[in-house]
Amino acid sequence: MSMLDIRVPAVLLRTDRNPFHHGTLGAVRSLGRAGVEVHVVADCADSPVRASRYLGGVHAPPPPGASPADLAAALGRVAVRLARPAVLIPMDDAGAVAVGRLREELAPAFLLPEPRGAVAERVADKAELAEVCAALGVPHPRTLVADGPDDAVRAAGRLGLPVVAKWSRPWLLPPGSGLRSTVLVRSARQARELALRAEEAGSRLLFQAFLPPGRDRDWFCHGYADRSGVLRAGGTGRKTRSRPRGAGLTAAGRWTPNPRVRALAERLVGELGYRGILDLDFRRCGATGAYHLLDFNPRPGAQFRLFADTAGLDVVRALHLDLTHRPLPEGAPVPGRAFVVENYAPLTALWPVRGGRELAWHARDDRGPGRALWGLWGRHVADRLGRRLRRTDGGPRDAGPARVARVPAQAAPADPTGLADDERAGSR
Repeated sequence: MSMLDIRVPAVLLRTDRNPFHHGTLGAVRSLGRAGVEVHVVADCADSPVRASRYLGGVHAPPPPGASPADLAAALGRVAVRLARPAVLIPMDDAGAVAVGRLREELAPAFLLPEPRGAVAERVADKAELAEVCAALGVPHPRTLVADGPDDAVRAAGRLGLPVVAKWSRPWLLPPGSGLRSTVLVRSARQARELALRAEEAGSRLLFQAFLPPGRDRDWFCHGYADRSGVLRAGGTGRKTRSRPRGAGLTAAGRWTPNPRVRALAERLVGELGYRGILDLDFRRCGATGAYHLLDFNPRPGAQFRLFADTAGLDVVRALHLDLTHRPLPEGAPVPGRAFVVENYAPLTALWPVRGGRELAWHARDDRGPGRALWGLWGRHVADRLGRRLRRTDGGPRDAGPARVARVPAQAAPADPTGLADDERAGSR
């Protein structure tokens, strides 16, 4: 018998157009293995996710440029087809913000956590997150918001170059603009040029002190804040390999207990009244040893399956259990367990690991996505190389993959080096 209520289906919402979002597959498998009917609202036409035996249905997301009302209508059509309440799980920051805004409209058809106010939007906004950390005394890189080009130059000078530049609401970046959510600024001229595009970007430009990467400095914490505000499931992990090196998504990670990071997560949940799944990214300062919060993502992290305990509980299952009023099993953590994304760290995927390992795409009980991955990935890489060659030859700049622009669409996760590739959007 499943520990989950299999009468209640799950709907995964992803607004970004990234076909290689392995976190979506992780959620499909986690719930599907427990007997839950899983539906995905996302563009999965060229995604390995579509090949999963645990996928109950795929539904088209709203088109690029859609309004929040269009997103609500798309989810409404799914609700009509299911004809019974379902657990709704946004898989990217943009979707989490949109669902937070539409909560009252969606609530009759979908089961959702009940946070205190618009907290998901507040923590997803990079400028507001800096204010939250300052108010709570949570370590965070020193942050200055630029009000115009001259102010941007002054801010970069006060913080000291190089400095990290971020758009506060990266989901508003227009597709094809060439603007990135995060970039490492190395000159006053670069800071000024970015500030001149603030109106186009649709949100405030901020600058943060650069914390250099280093061995064992990048950490993350996943968890589920239940109806009473207790942080359940999940755990703390350490990035052992990232793409690109020293920043970006977790290509390989290891479950590593860290009481200081866990305590910061619990404090944030309690102070903010946050409810639901969270994914926090930290960088340890080499000079002070303090763990600085870089991102608060109000949704599952792509590597959430790293934290599957001895009872089979992860944050996605914890959400489903809690929202259907079922008890969460008491499992033991599995320190040393590893998670590897094969297309980003293929050699690491071959190494033996004490404590066990889960691969992002390949699984013995669900071989379809792993088989589909390499053909799709090969075409993706060839296409990117072709676009780069055309730009080198003086051809027109490719606009890149389409994104939902104004229904908050997933932007690339924070990247302190500004070197990340665009295919990793939403795959933290």
